[in-house]
Amino acid sequence: MNHALFSSNSCEWETPLDLFKKLNNEFCFTLDPCASPENAKCIKYYTKEHNGLNQDWSRHRVYCNPPYGREIGKWVKKCHDESKLNNALCVMLIPARTDTAWFHDYIYNKAEIRFLRGRLKFSNHKNSAPFPSMIVIFNPSKSLEIDNNKRVEAATK
Repeated sequence: MNHALFSSNSCEWETPLDLFKKLNNEFCFTLDPCASPENAKCIKYYTKEHNGLNQDWSRHRVYCNPPYGREIGKWVKKCHDESKLNNALCVMLIPARTDTAWFHDYIYNKAEIRFLRGRLKFSNHKNSAPFPSMIVIFNPSKSLEIDNNKRVEAATK
C-alpha cells in the first residue's frame, strides 16, 4: 500500500481553478476567508495571520475552502453562523465526511449539499485526493424561503 497517497504534509488543498470558476459564475464571490496571497480566489481575502474565523463576513458572498485538519469543524460552524446571523452566502468545498459531528450539527438538513463525483485533483497535488468532496451552500435567502413556507403552513393549519 502506498501510504503517501493517504497523507499530506499540509492540510491545505488549493481549489482547482475550473471548479472555482464554475462556482464563481453561479455565486459571484466577494470574500475568500481562508487564503494566502498566492492562492486567494477573491480580491478580498483573509490569510492565516488575519484569522478569518475572527472576522465579520456580513453581507459577503463567501467562498470557503478551509484547511482540512482538526479545525475544519470551526470553519463549518462559522459558515453556518454567518449565514444565519449575518446574512452571508457561504459556499464551502470540503471533504464529504458525513460521519462527523460538524456534518450533522451544521450541514445536514441545514444547507444545500452537492456531492462531487469522483475524486478532485487539487491544484497543489500530483494525485487525486484520497477522499470524496462536497460543495455545501449556506444560502440565507433560501433558508428564509424555507422558514416562510413553514410559517405559511403553520398559519393555515
